[in-house]
Amino acid sequence: MNGNPFEELGLRTREDQQGSKGKGNDELGQEQFLKLMIAQFQNQDPFDPMENGEFLGQLAQFSTVSGINELKNGFSDLAGAMQSSQALQASSLVGSTVLVEADGGFMHEEIGMSGAVKLDGSANDVVVDILDQNGERIRRMHLGSHGEGMARFHWDGLDDQGQPVQAGPYRVDASVIRGDSTESGQALINHMVDSVTLDRSGRGVSLNTAAGEYRLSDVHEFL
Repeated sequence: MNGNPFEELGLRTREDQQGSKGKGNDELGQEQFLKLMIAQFQNQDPFDPMENGEFLGQLAQFSTVSGINELKNGFSDLAGAMQSSQALQASSLVGSTVLVEADGGFMHEEIGMSGAVKLDGSANDVVVDILDQNGERIRRMHLGSHGEGMARFHWDGLDDQGQPVQAGPYRVDASVIRGDSTESGQALINHMVDSVTLDRSGRGVSLNTAAGEYRLSDVHEFL
């Protein structure tokens, strides 16, 4: 009989592996595993046969590994389905308007620029300053008193003298006045979604606007 009864299964002893320069298959499939179990029964010592517990233990180990692989494949299929669904949902956002936290936005000649200041309490007055890229104030708007929630604003593209300014990116600085104190406010800007990008690394969807790229987590409202 051959010195290694498992050689026909592609299995080698440590001595065989050390004497060979080639690489064998490191993976043990279900069919190979069953052949190995049969070979073990055929070549076991009749005076010291394999106990049922040992046999069941080997089966349990193989079932665990097989189950993990099936679970891994199942998660891969689920991830693929979720990514396809996410892409379909993201494509429906193109052309819609989202309200995102930003320090500025793009002023269009036809529609101006809109947004809101998020308030965590009532305010006597909410002030929105429109600044150019050099930090110079172009327009100041007083929104008046507001309760907790969103204090909405719309800039028509005119400066403080009533003259139209050039379309383009502008900064927004918000202030909240409560009694004698003034504090910085959280400005939110309306942006139209021009396109969406699905991140293949699994980090989600990016919304591309004229003012830049935003994540879905940046969106406060879909308008």
